[in-house]
Amino acid sequence: MSEQNDISILEKINYPSDMKNLSIEELETLCSDLRNFIIDQLSNNPGHFGSSLGTVELTVALHYVYNTPYDRIVWDVGHQAYSHKILTGRKDRFHTNRQFGGLAGFPNPKESEYDAFIAGHASNSISAALGMAVASALKKEDRHVVAVIGDGSMTGGLAFEALNNANSQPNDILIILNDNDMAIDDNVGGIRDYLVKMTTSPAYNRVRNDVYQKFKKGNLITEKGKNFILRFNNSLKSLLTKQHNLFEGFNIRYFGPVDGHDLRGLVRILQNIKDLKGPKMLHIHTVKGKGFKPAEVSATVWHAPGKFDKETGERIVVKSKDQPQLFQDVFGHTLVELAQQDEKIVGITPAMPTGCSMTYMMKEFPDRAFDVGIAEAHAVTYSAGLAKEGLLPFCNIYSSFMQRAYDQVIHDVALQNLHMVMCLDRAGLVGEDGPTHHGAFDLAYMRCIPNLVIASPYNEHYLRHLMFTAAYGYDGPFVIRYPRGQGVLCDWECKMEKLEIGKGRKLKNGKDLAVLTIGPIGNAAREAIAVIEGEGYSIAHYDMIFLKPIDKALLKEVAENYENVMTIENGVENGGLGSAVLEYFSENNYHNINVTRVGLPDEFVTHGSIKELNKLCEIDAPGLAKRMHETLIRYNVVPQQHVDIYK
Repeated sequence: MSEQNDISILEKINYPSDMKNLSIEELETLCSDLRNFIIDQLSNNPGHFGSSLGTVELTVALHYVYNTPYDRIVWDVGHQAYSHKILTGRKDRFHTNRQFGGLAGFPNPKESEYDAFIAGHASNSISAALGMAVASALKKEDRHVVAVIGDGSMTGGLAFEALNNANSQPNDILIILNDNDMAIDDNVGGIRDYLVKMTTSPAYNRVRNDVYQKFKKGNLITEKGKNFILRFNNSLKSLLTKQHNLFEGFNIRYFGPVDGHDLRGLVRILQNIKDLKGPKMLHIHTVKGKGFKPAEVSATVWHAPGKFDKETGERIVVKSKDQPQLFQDVFGHTLVELAQQDEKIVGITPAMPTGCSMTYMMKEFPDRAFDVGIAEAHAVTYSAGLAKEGLLPFCNIYSSFMQRAYDQVIHDVALQNLHMVMCLDRAGLVGEDGPTHHGAFDLAYMRCIPNLVIASPYNEHYLRHLMFTAAYGYDGPFVIRYPRGQGVLCDWECKMEKLEIGKGRKLKNGKDLAVLTIGPIGNAAREAIAVIEGEGYSIAHYDMIFLKPIDKALLKEVAENYENVMTIENGVENGGLGSAVLEYFSENNYHNINVTRVGLPDEFVTHGSIKELNKLCEIDAPGLAKRMHETLIRYNVVPQQHVDIYK
C-alpha cells in the first residue's frame, strides 16, 4: 500500500465509529499510522512516549470491538492512552497535548466522554471499572466495562484490593493486564497457545455455560460449588502449563498471556470473550516503545524522553554551562554523601529512582537503596519497619503520590514517632502533568499530624542542611519538601550544618510590609520585593524554613512590629503557612494585623509549563510584586522613597 494510502486511513478516522467497517488489513495499517503519528508528534512536543507506543494495537482492537463511549474503557495512569485520545475526536488537537490551554496528558472525563474516568495516579482502574460494572448490572444496562491496567500499576495495593472484591459482586468486568516485562507471567510454549485458543473460543464457552446452567437448574451446583469448580479448572490449567497464575486465586477467569501486538488475535479474543459472564482477565504481553527501536531497548529513558530526532533516535538535550543543579540531583548526591559516612542510612522510592535521583544511591550502595514499585503506602510502612530496627530511611516520594500513603504516615510513622526522613519531591506546581500531579496539598495535610517536623529549603544549600538536620538533629519523623527542577545556586556544594529545629531567619529589614515565605518560592519573593522597593516601599523578608514547629519567636517579632503581613507558599492557601500564621496571631490576641495569604487557589490548577502556571497563579516574581503592590495600596501605605537591601 502506498504512503499516501497509509496516511489516508488515519485521516479518515475521527471517532471509533469510523473504524467499524474497516478490514483487519486496514486496521493493521491504521496501527502503523497511529504509531508514526505518535512518534512524529512527540518528537517535537514531549510526552509519555514508550507506554503509548506499546498499546497501539490494543487500543485499536478495543475501540473496534466495543461500542464506546457507551461501553466504558477505564485506563490506568494514562501513559498508555495517547492512541485512545487520537482515535476519539482529538487527533487535530493532539499537537497541544500537555500544553497550557491544550489537551491534558491523561484521560479526563471533562475533556471527552470517551474518557471514562480520571487517570493520573496508578492502580485505580480496576476499582473504578468494577464500580461501573456493578452499577450497570444493578441498573440492568447492557454495558461492557473494560479496565486496562499495566505500566507498573499492578504493583499498587489498590489493584489487589479490587481483584479481591471483583468476584463477590454481580459484574461482567474485563480486566486487561498490559504486561510490558513486569515478570508477572513467563511466556511459555505450545500448550499455553492451545489453552488460550480453546478457553476463548465461543464453542467451548457455550458448552461450558450450558453445562453450568443444567447443573444449576437441577440444584446440583451452588455458587460456592461454582467457585470450587473454577478453582479446580484453574488448578488443572496450572498442572498442564506447569505454572501457577496468582490472578486465578481470586476466582477470576484468566486468559493469556497473548501477544499484545497481534491485532488479528486481539480482535478475535476480545470478540470471543466479550459477552462471557462474570469477571475476566486478559493478560497481554507488549513491548514498551514498540516500533521505535531506541525506545524498545531503553524503556526507562524513553518513558518520557523530551524532544528527539525521529530519524536518528537521538534525544535533544539542551545543556548550558554554569546552570544551577536540579533539586533532585542535589538530594541524590547529598544522600550518597551522608550514606558514605553513616551505614545506617538507606534509601527508598516507589518506582521513581530516576526522577528523584535515588539512582546515585543505588549505584553507590545497591544493597541499601530500594525501589519498591508503584506502592507508596508500602514504601512508607516498609521504611517505618527499617526505622523500627535502627536504620535511618530516607523515603523519597512525589508530593502528590504521598497522598496515597497518608494513613501510613499517621499510623505507622508519626504515632510511633519513628526516626525517618520523608522527602517530598515535586512539591508545588509541577507543570505539564497537571492537577493529578501537582504537589499542592502536602503542607496542609502534613501540618495537622503530631510528631512531624515539616520544612522546606530556600535553596540547595538549605536542602543539604535540612537533610543533615533530619538525620542528626531530630529523633523523629522529618518531612522535607522541595520542587521539581532547578534551584538558584551554581555552587550547590557546601558544608552541611545542623539547623535549630523550628527556627526561621530574617533575610532583610523593612517597615511597610513583612513578607513571610517558606521554601524556594522565597527567591521569587525576593525579586518581587526588589521591584516594590524600587517604588519607594520598605519590605521586610523572613524565611520561615520550618512550617512545624513554626518559629513563634519570629512571629511574635513580626506581630509586634508590623501592621501588614503577607505569607507566600507554593501550596494551597488553606491549611498551610498562611493558616498557621493566622492561627498564631488569633491565639495570641494580635487582632489588628492585616494578613494577606498568597498561595495556590482553592481549585485544581490546570496543566502547562511551570512558568505558565506560576504566572497563572500569580506566584512568579511579577505576580508576587503585583500582589504586594495591591496589598500596600489596600492598606493605604504611602511610599517613602526608602530602599533597603538584603543582608
